[in-house]
Amino acid sequence: MASRRNLKKDIDLVMSLALSDCFYVLEYNSKIDKEAVYKIAAEIVQAHRELRLRAMHPDGKDNPKVVKAFYKDLVSKMLTAADTALEKLSAEVKKVAV
Repeated sequence: MASRRNLKKDIDLVMSLALSDCFYVLEYNSKIDKEAVYKIAAEIVQAHRELRLRAMHPDGKDNPKVVKAFYKDLVSKMLTAADTALEKLSAEVKKVAV
């Protein structure tokens, strides 16, 4: 990992892309269940907040190996959170497409 600053920017980027997909679906698909999409968007925002807070406060500041493992886990959780949200959004879109 290069820096905490770049990690926070990556978190912002990935989560904002997932959130923009939610708003894209709301804008261009009038048949979609809006409440379900808003719930997915709220989950994305909550995950974004938690990830940003965790990025600023790593565990084991004295041990570089622990810090590296912490940030590796944080990146994994970021990608998992975005993937889960996008899968839920895709499921909502598929309900309407049938």
